[in-house]
Amino acid sequence: MTLIALLAETARAMVGMPSYAAYRRHMAERHPETAPMDEVAFFRDRQQARYGGKGGGRCC
Repeated sequence: MTLIALLAETARAMVGMPSYAAYRRHMAERHPETAPMDEVAFFRDRQQARYGGKGGGRCC
């Protein structure tokens, strides 16, 4: 992993944005029988998990 890629991954982790590459590695290693989500579905799933589905987002 290059220094820039490592810094980008660290920055995303600091703001709570999960790594799609890490998700793909996990799925390949631990759940090879299950097709992984595409990147858009992964982002939406993580966003839903973080902010919920009540609409309007969180205030605090």
